[in-house]
Amino acid sequence: MSNKNISNKDKIDLNKKTCPTREQRANGINLFFGKASELLNASKEGNLKCTDRKFQQSGGCLLNFYLAIRVATIRDAAIIFNGPVGCSTNALGFNEYFRLVPPELGRPEDFELHWLTTNLDEDDVIFGAKDKLTEAIKEAEDRYSPKAIFILTTCVTGIIGEDIEGIVSELQKDIDATIVPIHCEGVRSRIIQTGYDALWHGILKYLVEPQEKQEDLVNIASMLSYTWQDRLEVKRLLGKIGLRVNFVPEFATVDELKKLTAAAVTAPICPTYTDYLSKGLTQEFNVPHFMYPNPVGIKNTDNWLRQIAKHTGKEKEVEELIKEEHKKYVPKLKTLQEEFKKLGESSVDGDKINLLGSLGQGRLVTQLPYFDELGVKATSAMAQDFDDLLINELEEVIETVGDFDIMVNTFQSGEQMHITNHTKPDVALTCPLQGGAWKLNSSVARLHAIRGDPTIQSAQIGYSGSIAYGNFLLQALKNTSYQRTMTDKNKTAYKNWYLEQPDPLYFAEKGK
Repeated sequence: MSNKNISNKDKIDLNKKTCPTREQRANGINLFFGKASELLNASKEGNLKCTDRKFQQSGGCLLNFYLAIRVATIRDAAIIFNGPVGCSTNALGFNEYFRLVPPELGRPEDFELHWLTTNLDEDDVIFGAKDKLTEAIKEAEDRYSPKAIFILTTCVTGIIGEDIEGIVSELQKDIDATIVPIHCEGVRSRIIQTGYDALWHGILKYLVEPQEKQEDLVNIASMLSYTWQDRLEVKRLLGKIGLRVNFVPEFATVDELKKLTAAAVTAPICPTYTDYLSKGLTQEFNVPHFMYPNPVGIKNTDNWLRQIAKHTGKEKEVEELIKEEHKKYVPKLKTLQEEFKKLGESSVDGDKINLLGSLGQGRLVTQLPYFDELGVKATSAMAQDFDDLLINELEEVIETVGDFDIMVNTFQSGEQMHITNHTKPDVALTCPLQGGAWKLNSSVARLHAIRGDPTIQSAQIGYSGSIAYGNFLLQALKNTSYQRTMTDKNKTAYKNWYLEQPDPLYFAEKGK
């Protein structure tokens, strides 16, 4: 997509201090239950809206859910949590988490975690906290000599209306590092992906700069839920056709963030995570991008590579690469298909293996076709949120795999157990940080791993990842000892009368 094709709706205004919320920009929602076709039609008609839950068990934070842990890895930068000390406590584990990746697999050895907190208190809420932020910025400069200092705002700074930009403007002339405010206050939005947009807005506004085009360079920005092995697979595939990868934000340098403008194309791993950055680079610096497909599954990986080839002049090389990879991996896919078919035929209903996945909306449009490719089905799915950025992709998924039930649900375990109890899938797939020890007859397995997992069996991207995750699913179906143990040792946390309700959103909508 070129800058000429950016619609007025998708225009990004870098004169503003931050991005609009996903609710404002894309009609993002956090609550829905029904058929995917109903969700699609409501989105097309503009009838989606975010909802204030009358009851919820948990929620996500724009600052601490996926965002801070990503910015913290930028190697020659420092981050400041501008808020109460509690807002920064997650950072205590960041260093250990990423050091699970051994240097032998390519983790930069110069990675060190650089972070501070302004430790705001009650007096700061009343009188303002300019002096504390000023002191923290100067301390970050003196202590770490970074090339960039990221200021991560919190609910407190958002509520009191602290003038972050004014402080930055006043200080920048005396600070060598580029100061980058990121407005990720948890109260800004109910849609976690607003936090990602805020990150990219700050990087586009303060860091990136025009650079000479490098026709062999490809920008790759991906979610925390794709592993180090996935990163290696992307590097392997593109390297075989003479392309280099600019991975952001994990372990990037500030200079690598600046040279996002030099790439031949921005290619997605997760379409909605990359969306704001991709459109901003296209609009401001004429770096083309595409939103879909993503390289999960053999077919999608083929088409992902072909999209990259269009922008890098590598069409011939890509076709040769696809042929070579198919020779190695398609027979393995066929073996997986046969195994899943046997298991399905031996099941109670003698049909295809049925999965229930807890997905981000990017995974929703990516993994359901992949499940279809494996020869399994997903008659129901859950998504953390949904917005109209993926209308066309959802429509394509429905055409490919058929209609299915979908629940948009932001980490509400009771509702997730409810739909699992009703659908009784062979495997209930959940996020690894979310748990899933449900007292059910279904097996429970993780839908994905996370970036700090370097093991080969945790891959899911590209050709090798497609086979690795297929084998992981197969293992979850064949070995149910974990699930049996958890069922025997744990009681169900929810009453039968709730699980028997026809509507999984009973509490959210009625507030009882």
